[in-house]
Amino acid sequence: MLCVVEEPLDVLAIERSRAYNGRYHVLHGAISPVEGIGPEDLRIEELAQRVQKGAFREIIMATNPTLEGESTALYLQRRLTGSDVRLSRLARGLPVGGDLEYTDEVTLGRAMEGRETLS
Repeated sequence: MLCVVEEPLDVLAIERSRAYNGRYHVLHGAISPVEGIGPEDLRIEELAQRVQKGAFREIIMATNPTLEGESTALYLQRRLTGSDVRLSRLARGLPVGGDLEYTDEVTLGRAMEGRETLS
């Protein structure tokens, strides 16, 4: 597996969770037209080359749940579609200990869409 993150500190955050044991690819940013950051400014071509070599079964898009992170994940999905690898995205939803009353509608909507079957 290969986990794609925006910044080096994201690797540390995922490592602290102890929920992933694989390789990483750091993009060194996210696509942000407002800030003048396009796909060519990130390490996307290097990612495509790594995927093309066929060493991975799954690519996990672990970009931040921001407009820039979502745009970057969507761009990567389109860029990597057609390769013989499973593409996945980190789950999104409610934090443990959170309160529905104070949750924004986008987060609550994504939590509803990504709900899990109990039985």
